[in-house]
Amino acid sequence: MDTPTDAPTPAPRQRRRDRHGRGMRGPIAPPQVPLSLSRADAFDDLVRDAADRLERRWPQLADVEFAVQEVPWPLDAVAEAAQSGEISDDSVPLGKLVNARKGSPNRIVVYRRPVEIRAKSREERALLVHDVVVEQVAELLGLSPENVDPRYGED
Repeated sequence: MDTPTDAPTPAPRQRRRDRHGRGMRGPIAPPQVPLSLSRADAFDDLVRDAADRLERRWPQLADVEFAVQEVPWPLDAVAEAAQSGEISDDSVPLGKLVNARKGSPNRIVVYRRPVEIRAKSREERALLVHDVVVEQVAELLGLSPENVDPRYGED
């Protein structure tokens, strides 16, 4: 059975950028407004600010690399230890000092998620990030945190 070839074929539908034909939406806020920063970007800025402040006081920190990781690695080992009661939520590390190896500098790592969980507001988060960075720098320099930064521990 042959199909009739003289049947009209439907015209292809034009595709629009959006359903109402008004074009793509622009950003919610301009880039210079803090709303446009993601939580991770805002956290990176807090770590960078704390590091810059300490580098002005301690020039030898210019060779130290500051980094942010989401969670301590390996996360599974930390979770298992917390479930078994070996560690509490308070003993999950907030930061870590990784000593220099061949070809890599000293590195201070701040863990974003544990810090965010402990701090309820942006101000608390900024203070906690600063304290974590100061503690790790103090460990690196072999000094007490109060000697590294007199503002350490201020609320």
